[in-house]
Amino acid sequence: MPMVKFWGTRGSIPVAPHAHNIRARLEDILIKAVDKQLTSYDDIAPFLDSLSFPEVGSFGGNTSCVEIDTGKGDYLLCDMGTGLRDFAAHYLRDPKQQRSKTFHLLLSHLHWDHIMGFPFFTPAYIPGHKIHIYGCHEQLESAIRAQHSGPGFPVSFDTLLADIEFHLFNPGEKHHINGIEVEAFLQVHEGNSYGYRFQVDDKKIVYSTDSEHKVEDQARLDRFVRFIQNADLVIFDAMYSLLEAVTLKEDWGHSSNLMGVELCLRAAAKKLCLFHHDPVHSDEEIQQNLDEAENFAALIAQSHQPSLEVIAAWDGLQVEV
Repeated sequence: MPMVKFWGTRGSIPVAPHAHNIRARLEDILIKAVDKQLTSYDDIAPFLDSLSFPEVGSFGGNTSCVEIDTGKGDYLLCDMGTGLRDFAAHYLRDPKQQRSKTFHLLLSHLHWDHIMGFPFFTPAYIPGHKIHIYGCHEQLESAIRAQHSGPGFPVSFDTLLADIEFHLFNPGEKHHINGIEVEAFLQVHEGNSYGYRFQVDDKKIVYSTDSEHKVEDQARLDRFVRFIQNADLVIFDAMYSLLEAVTLKEDWGHSSNLMGVELCLRAAAKKLCLFHHDPVHSDEEIQQNLDEAENFAALIAQSHQPSLEVIAAWDGLQVEV
């Protein structure tokens, strides 16, 4: 069974919690612990399990990076946000567990938050590693090279010791990478972005970030529904709530939690994963977006069979497909 691993789930810019937010969360937890009158160390784990995810966890702060893991062959990841650095650290931690020295990195587009992790991708600096970078933008190679130049970054691309190759895709073409069928799809975003559909044996996974879906453009919505039809998992740009998407942030190139539900239900997709969280949204606000999506899915699922499961991505989440 393929496993989808989320190494970075934020959009636009990486974020980190502030000290006062951590302290406030600890205070809330300790107050509830006192109210529960815990009497032994054995009570701690069940107590923490009773709390909500935003109370004891975090959706994380790395920008987009998602691994499609078949458990064999090379490594395949979508986007090179700051989550790529965490993937590299995990990869290098135990050399005995490294099944390959080849990486396939597919880019949705070339905006900074989706490529800024590559200068910190340690295997690129180590001889013997092979890195394939794929995308649909003609500036693919020049953009990645430019990131490794002054005054912004002190290490030239030409000094990297790994064997690095660039590959241009055209949307609609089918390619095979590490035994996985891959197809790109043009999306609405400034400078264009591309979603990817992966066929892994009998499982279909869609990675669709940085895309805006307008209600008035039904033809384009229909094309997207066909692209995600019967998908087992749809990773979807749900950067905003519906209210944000249709008011202040209309035409910003991103979508909403409820639009993801509607499109996935139309496509009879099995699982929707809200992704590319707004950096200004707190963990509590992301949880609220998830709650709204789950409630909306339950409300309209009566006329759609089967029903849709909705989750929200967080750094470190693993989803078996």
